[in-house]
Amino acid sequence: MISELSGKLFIGGRWTAGAGARIAVKNPATDEVIGEIAASTADEINQAVAAARQAFRGWADLPAKARSAALHRLGDAIAADADRMARIMTMEQGKPLNEARGEILKLAEACHFYAEEAVRVHGEIVPGDTTDHHSLVLREPIGVVGAITPWNYPAELVGWKLCASLAAGCTIVIKPADLTPFTALAIAEKVEEAKIPAGVVNVVTGPGSVVGQALVEHPGVDKIAFTGSSAVGLRIQQSATTVKRMSLELGGNCPMIVTETADLDAAVKGAVRRSFRNMGQICIAINRVYVARPIYEAFLAKVKVAAEKLTIGNGIDRPDADLGAMASADPLAKTKEHLADALAKGARLVTGGAAPEGEEFAHGHFFRPTVVADCTHAMKVMSEETFGPLLGIAPYDGLDEAIAHANDTPYGLASYVYAKDMDEVRYLSTRLDYGNVAVNNVDAGVMNAPYGGRKQSGVGYEHGREGMLEYFNFKHVRIRHDDPKGR
Repeated sequence: MISELSGKLFIGGRWTAGAGARIAVKNPATDEVIGEIAASTADEINQAVAAARQAFRGWADLPAKARSAALHRLGDAIAADADRMARIMTMEQGKPLNEARGEILKLAEACHFYAEEAVRVHGEIVPGDTTDHHSLVLREPIGVVGAITPWNYPAELVGWKLCASLAAGCTIVIKPADLTPFTALAIAEKVEEAKIPAGVVNVVTGPGSVVGQALVEHPGVDKIAFTGSSAVGLRIQQSATTVKRMSLELGGNCPMIVTETADLDAAVKGAVRRSFRNMGQICIAINRVYVARPIYEAFLAKVKVAAEKLTIGNGIDRPDADLGAMASADPLAKTKEHLADALAKGARLVTGGAAPEGEEFAHGHFFRPTVVADCTHAMKVMSEETFGPLLGIAPYDGLDEAIAHANDTPYGLASYVYAKDMDEVRYLSTRLDYGNVAVNNVDAGVMNAPYGGRKQSGVGYEHGREGMLEYFNFKHVRIRHDDPKGR
């Protein structure tokens, strides 16, 4: 086992320091360097892919029950070390310790979920058009997976790909974000502890534009599983030099519609939770809310109170804070840009709009939860994904107007509805052009149901049985057999 925050690569079951240039990793709450990683070299990337390829046949040929048992061991190992792994995540990502621990435990749950799915992979027997033929339709693992993961949920978004691919019989090379590499390396420690065979899981680090791109272009990688921005996802689609299967979970800009029949307190609670959790750095964060005009001002007043009750702090020192630091300067700068744009175009500042005061916040990437009202689609907060603690709100006068505004985006990941009238619920849920619609709750993505977007929000699915099926190829075996009686 490696020492905490060593930054070593995990290739073929062995830890190596890496020969490439060193990249500093900082705590976003203090701006202090907490460790270094290596920019993996071309040789090291080739070694990782070769290790995954060498391990593939043996892993794929194991009985499904054996792969299931390995995933259960991995889940148990992760859960048993949740406190230490959560501390690593908070140090590099910024979210409060309690939030980080919850994410680690969700990663463990993903291991157990896909361990159960591993033993439920079914094929078909298809009758032929004559009695002397029949067809077997089999599912076989794709092969070597290149997983390129983001910094906002550095455990779960590794886990969805890792667990589903291993359950299917694939092997994997993981390239985590430069901002949050140590969580992925801690997961690799647990892989080793769970005695998953060498080469089945590999972790390389370095810039996405170099190391991630090398996986996309590598002829030995059979599938790319990526979570990140739509711009990078499009680049991945266009730059692969060999035909590859792809799962791309991309941008959001998610809307919420609150009708006049909604439980107003529940809608406010949901909006504040899904808009500001993880400092708004969530693909399915609520970016914009459309509220029926008769309840608009009441909604704004309640949102202001709820947002101002949220506590902010250094996630290590204040483990039970609602919000921690933003992960880096870039999403903070974008949040400020979108806020300035909205105010310049006539939006009303309801609350927030600046960093919290105090020495605790002087060196980190902190910002108060911010709400702007009277927004229009000329404002970036309503038309682009902010990925920060900024929420735009606008009134509407009819359901069709609300639907038109909600669908006025190139994205289609998740949308939200609060309404008690079932006719409204049916009307809205069937007309919102999104892969996920959450009604009277804000949990648009849950482990036991497929999660994926439409339009520029990506292709493919994670979560659920469907998430595992993304890692299979179909094989058709057509068999001719003679009649034993000679007929």
